[in-house]
Amino acid sequence: MIKLPPISLYIHIPWCMKKCGYCDFYSYVSKTNIPEREYIKNLLKDLEKDLKLINQRKINNIFIGGGTPSLLHNESIKILIKGIKKRVLISKHSEITIESNPKTIEYKRFRKYKQSGINRFSLGIQTFNSSLLKKIERTYNKKEAIEAIKEIKKINSNFNIDIMYGLPNQSLNNVLSDLKYAVKYNPTHISWYQLTTEPNTSFYKKKICLPNENIIFKMFNQGEKFLQKSGYIKYEISSYMKSKYKCRHNLNYWNFGDYIGIGCGAHGKITKINGDIIRTIKNKNINDFINGKYLDAKKLIAEKDKPFEYFMNAFRLYQPIYKKDFQERTNISIFEIKNKIKKALKHKYIIENANSWETTKKGKIFLNSLLKIFLN
Repeated sequence: MIKLPPISLYIHIPWCMKKCGYCDFYSYVSKTNIPEREYIKNLLKDLEKDLKLINQRKINNIFIGGGTPSLLHNESIKILIKGIKKRVLISKHSEITIESNPKTIEYKRFRKYKQSGINRFSLGIQTFNSSLLKKIERTYNKKEAIEAIKEIKKINSNFNIDIMYGLPNQSLNNVLSDLKYAVKYNPTHISWYQLTTEPNTSFYKKKICLPNENIIFKMFNQGEKFLQKSGYIKYEISSYMKSKYKCRHNLNYWNFGDYIGIGCGAHGKITKINGDIIRTIKNKNINDFINGKYLDAKKLIAEKDKPFEYFMNAFRLYQPIYKKDFQERTNISIFEIKNKIKKALKHKYIIENANSWETTKKGKIFLNSLLKIFLN
């Protein structure tokens, strides 16, 4: 019997007030008449079905994402958290995160969320520039963004701010101004990432013009230097933390841990006691989901694909990748990937130590090329 990895829980809340032009996450646009209680009742039933797969493991962390989870009323979140704790063991020191939007109607709910057990908030600010917020089709302005941060700081010290760079017509000064505002409010974590346009988004279809590569490179270099000078430690490609405040749920993804995914369109990854790894995808149709049709697909990860799946996550991190962890999480011997490792070493994408590998600066820059080595 293999050593099973730690496991987290991801909960997808699919509703948004407006679909942003760059967003490719699964969501429904709905400002009113959200069937909250019915959806939560089925979320808990969905969880019950997945618990049969996890071999009585304790849930380490919970992440409520979307969509816009902060559209849910206080009582709904309370029922959800209470229902989860009735059905599964939760680690005593678990991190329970909720993604939130800085609209007044939503951030006024934060205190009640905290009372229900939420102990980490993730605010999707994206930019503090009201003009740029309009361009990327967000539903709030700079003032509301700042008020939301202030509200969180009153009730919870552990919070993340999401910021993007490379927005339409964004200047280098705009980027640095956003980071200065973010740092001013001393969040424990900053997710700072480049805007890209995915094929199934309206921005892609409209061929929205984004800054060129040279400007993006300057934004990245100067922005990263500023964050590091401000005391933020980079531990993943787009994640910066104060002290030890890593996002535990995301860290579990990147370390190839397991996670249950419940809710419309949610993805999961579960390791079985025989070493098989399965991925689950839940039904994207809200009506079908509420009528009890939860599972859309369940797929076994082929042995030949496991190294790529593992390194696709692990190479994102700024930390050693331990050979023992690779073998435990994939149930594959490192001797089976020795030729691929040799190729990565030859290109100087990684360095090898007695017990671990580490991605070089070149490997991080050419991450896609590095990952292609592990593709079959």
